[in-house]
Amino acid sequence: RSVPGADGLSIHLIEWSDQGVALVLLHGFGNEAHIGDDFAPVVAPFYRTLAVDLRGHGDSAHDPERRYDYQSHVRDLEAITSELDIDRLVLVGHSFGGRISTLFAARHPQRLAGLVLVDAGPELDARGVSRISTDVKRSVDLSFASLAECENALTHAYPAAQPAAVARMARYGMRKREDGRYERKTDPAFHAARGELTAAAAKALEKETTKELWDALGQITCPALVVRGAASDVLDPDTAERMAEEVLQNGRLAVVPRAGHSVMTDNPEGFSEAVSRFALSDD
Repeated sequence: RSVPGADGLSIHLIEWSDQGVALVLLHGFGNEAHIGDDFAPVVAPFYRTLAVDLRGHGDSAHDPERRYDYQSHVRDLEAITSELDIDRLVLVGHSFGGRISTLFAARHPQRLAGLVLVDAGPELDARGVSRISTDVKRSVDLSFASLAECENALTHAYPAAQPAAVARMARYGMRKREDGRYERKTDPAFHAARGELTAAAAKALEKETTKELWDALGQITCPALVVRGAASDVLDPDTAERMAEEVLQNGRLAVVPRAGHSVMTDNPEGFSEAVSRFALSDD
């Protein structure tokens, strides 16, 4: 279904169940709500489980004003939870979605029953940033003759991902154009504004964001789990340990083997086991 977000935008989401405390899944850049298809059924019997397409992704609206900063996504989440009468919730955010979750949790600490940050942190490993930036530049103007061709391209971008996950990314993350070719649903303008910044301005912005996120983590009081893919090139081990053991007031760390940055597609079973152990525990 689609619900009103901030700025008059329509936000698409998937409802897996409608009973209990809400558990909301937020994907990372370039993905969409179906990235949680392996995990959502595990917790749906116990939580009101929803997966959201962030603005500019999946079947949510593109923003003509290019308001794709973190705070605009936080405002979307505030609007969505208000529309759905969700007061208390658990947030599970991957990568970009993890940063949104961090800021929301710090702004609304009394509303958070739990927080799961999946390969997301205030500081990013330069290796992963470079890899993702290169992938984005390559994919902006790409189109494909078939979904099979899409899958082949995604296999190169997600080399450790399970075949079923790659097939879902092609099916739900691509749209068919009038000329019959397929292109990514993600708004090409999502990173355009940042790409227009000078190197010095981009560095200053990331420095400011890093401080804001470290400060936000220190304000979060609910039980929190930091999930890191053992082979991640985005969240380094030292940052993950600092988040879980020094900054979060009630944090813990889970390292998922046989997984890189895209933990839920690389090792779905390991990811589900780690997060469900946290989400379904009594404490």
